[in-house]
Amino acid sequence: MSLGITIVSHVPDIAAGLPKLLKQVAADVPITFAGGTDDGDIGTSMEKISQAFEDNAADEILAFYDLGSAKMNLEMAEEMSDKTIHLYDTALIESAYTAASLLQADVPLKDVEEQLKPLKVK
Repeated sequence: MSLGITIVSHVPDIAAGLPKLLKQVAADVPITFAGGTDDGDIGTSMEKISQAFEDNAADEILAFYDLGSAKMNLEMAEEMSDKTIHLYDTALIESAYTAASLLQADVPLKDVEEQLKPLKVK
């Protein structure tokens, strides 16, 4: 079982930029992203998210997002994916960074999830 990360943001630049930060601490963790709508506007795209899942080399994906409507598209893409997707309602940057650094250190998923609990958005 391999674990990877997918980032979903309404803003294409945020979606593309965050993996650059994560790769500084997690060079070996598969990280993909989806940002913006299909026509490049602010928003999210279920098709882009599905492609990010497909492009990720991992069997299981930890998915992080920025705003509520992204969660809806993530959930639809999750239903269509053959991979196991773990969706987190946590602070995007902090939780993705935490998860990436822990996955790089081969920390088990249950322990990664324990570290993400304080970052939950209420």
